[in-house]
Amino acid sequence: MAADWEEIRRLAADFQRAQFADTVQRLSERNCIEIITKLIQDKKLDVVHTLDGKEYITPAQIGREIRDELYVHGGRINIVDLQQIINVDWVHVESRAGDIAKSDKGVQLVLGQLIDDAYLDRLAEEVNDKLQEAGLISIAELCKSYDLPGDFLTEELSKRLGKLVQGEMDQYNRGVIFTSAFVARHKARIRGLFSAITRPTPVSSMIGAFGFQEHLLYSVLEELVNSGRLKGSVVGGRRDKAVYIPDIYAKTQNAWVDSFLQQNGYLEFDALVRLGIPDPCSYIKKRFKSNKLLFLRAACVGQALVDQVEATVEEAVNSATWTDLQPVLPSCLSMEDMGILINQAMRNTNIQSSARLLGGTVVVSEKFISNCLSLFDEAMQQKAKKEVKNNPVFLITEEDLKQASILMESSAPSKKDKREAERRKKASEGGGGVRAGGGSNAREIRIRKTKKKGRRDEDSDEESGSSQPNRGKPTETPFMAHEEIVAVLEERVSDCPEEILSELAEHLERPLTKSYQEVLRTVFMSSTGSSSGSNKKKSVKDLQEEISNLYNNVRLFEKGTKLFSDETQVNITKHILKTVCTDVTNILVNFLAADLMMSVENPSSITNEVRMKILGKLSEETKGPLMKLHNCLNGKTIEDFLSNLETCAEVCGFMLKKGDKKKERQALFLHRHALMEQLRDTEEPALVLHLTSVLLFQASTHCMLHAPGRCVPQVIGTLTGRIPAEQQQLLAAYQNLVVKQLVSQSRKQEEEEEEEEEEEARGVRAQLQALTPQVKELVLSHRKPSVTED
Repeated sequence: MAADWEEIRRLAADFQRAQFADTVQRLSERNCIEIITKLIQDKKLDVVHTLDGKEYITPAQIGREIRDELYVHGGRINIVDLQQIINVDWVHVESRAGDIAKSDKGVQLVLGQLIDDAYLDRLAEEVNDKLQEAGLISIAELCKSYDLPGDFLTEELSKRLGKLVQGEMDQYNRGVIFTSAFVARHKARIRGLFSAITRPTPVSSMIGAFGFQEHLLYSVLEELVNSGRLKGSVVGGRRDKAVYIPDIYAKTQNAWVDSFLQQNGYLEFDALVRLGIPDPCSYIKKRFKSNKLLFLRAACVGQALVDQVEATVEEAVNSATWTDLQPVLPSCLSMEDMGILINQAMRNTNIQSSARLLGGTVVVSEKFISNCLSLFDEAMQQKAKKEVKNNPVFLITEEDLKQASILMESSAPSKKDKREAERRKKASEGGGGVRAGGGSNAREIRIRKTKKKGRRDEDSDEESGSSQPNRGKPTETPFMAHEEIVAVLEERVSDCPEEILSELAEHLERPLTKSYQEVLRTVFMSSTGSSSGSNKKKSVKDLQEEISNLYNNVRLFEKGTKLFSDETQVNITKHILKTVCTDVTNILVNFLAADLMMSVENPSSITNEVRMKILGKLSEETKGPLMKLHNCLNGKTIEDFLSNLETCAEVCGFMLKKGDKKKERQALFLHRHALMEQLRDTEEPALVLHLTSVLLFQASTHCMLHAPGRCVPQVIGTLTGRIPAEQQQLLAAYQNLVVKQLVSQSRKQEEEEEEEEEEEARGVRAQLQALTPQVKELVLSHRKPSVTED
């Protein structure tokens, strides 16, 4: 009981003390957090919550702790490490670190690190120790060692040069710091090494061999050269091509160059390069400012050599001969340089119009070329007489024919003998083919007999594939082949190199051809009058057979035109009317003209004007039918011509015989034989293409064809499917090359062809020469059938 009462008294005393004690207010932790949060929201309190959520810290305290940590870590600390130490968000640490760097000049923020001047001073002292030991230190190596940017280290170390860092920085390369002792040693080595050099030496080789610091070497070398301590010069700047040239070598070099130019009169650029002069042109222009030198591609020549060339050229022109300048010119000059030098000499002496340059080095006087032309006068006269005698119809223009017809007209016999002689000559031109049943017409046979490429016949223009607007314009008959001209020159011109004769012959070909045309015309006109009465007689029977053969040929040609489209058919028809049909018309007109003493020796020479003149003097009985026949020559159908031809033949007393199957086969054979002979003799690509396509057409269709050159593409088009594909492809390729050549020739005539176009034209000619034998073989490789086989 006593214990219980004791407990009650103690409780009563506690209660009494509680009643008399002062009242104290206490806040819970939760209430405190809510209050602080409210103050922060109202911006009445600036504190930062720690990452563990147990503490609040003010920004000022963050700043004080950052400074304390920077001091503890020796003046350099990373912001990331500060964030972990202070235990607040990284944003607050970075913000306060930036504020400290801005407000305190002795603290810097570099790559996320706080660094103060005390740390940089210690770094400079360490760098100085390394510098004094090595003599040279690189900022790049310090960047690796201290993990700091190069620009920052360069700037900070530059501030401490001469104070904490006993050295100097290269002014050309701020990435290197060196000591005065190192520079002195470096300078002594450079001075000794370059003093011993006696020949041009690349500076880069010295750097590699002796381990010099590149920029310091160039600085010291430039200083030594400018001060006169080193007797030499540096060319090429501060680059890999920099070369040190000692004065002793330069003096020897200049003496050699001066002596060589004085003795030989030229300087070769390659020789100067081998001598150690990297830029010969600049060196020569600088060295010989007062000298008058001619710069070529690979050398330069002095005025003395130019004067010698000019004198030699003038002598050749004045003596009307030639001279080879190659022995006079230096052997080191290329052909291009020789040409430049010779042309310059010719311009200086104003003799460009009096001489020509052949073979690159041979100057030939124009008088000498004229003398060479005169060597061919006698041969030209003889050949012209022979040509006029054998093939007069192919050598003259229409104007010549008109004049010749007038001369023949005035001297024509008054008897029927003249008429018979005309007919006999016409038949004889057709050869055995006409009397054998009529193969080709007379015009085709004449083409087969003539082996010259230049024919003065309107049909030759058509055969060659060139659609000339003036059918009477003559093509030039070549006088001699290139090899023949060279042979004559070799015989008559002495001591001239063979290659020069060949080029001289090329220059002579054109004027010889022109002169030959004039001689041909003169010989023809002089022989026309005297030859009109010397024709052999021809019987009316031969004339009737010739007309019948031509009549049947026209019928066969008409059959071939049916295989073409309307437009092509019209073109071929007009061509037949202007050639074969015109021939047979002229024969009939000339037959009647004999009675009027107006006949000519060769009916093919009768033009439209002469024909109309003859028809105007005929009787009305014969004039009407022949006038209709004449008008049909300008029509578009062969049927009308054949119908009128039958009427005219009857009026003239001839009976036309239509050929049977056998004679038609003979005509096909003879026509093909004539074209193949002509194909063998020609090398003209356009004519080769024309004849080959016509022969392939006849072989595949068994129809004769007499088409103009402009219709060759259509003829080749009809062969599609009739001949093998590879033959068709060969013809197409050859046709494209022929077209390109004709276009190039037309441009050349207009004097608009450039060098690139000339090169392309030469390529086309080469391809044509390669393909021409293959194209000929398409028809010539077949076994030639005989008449009996047909």
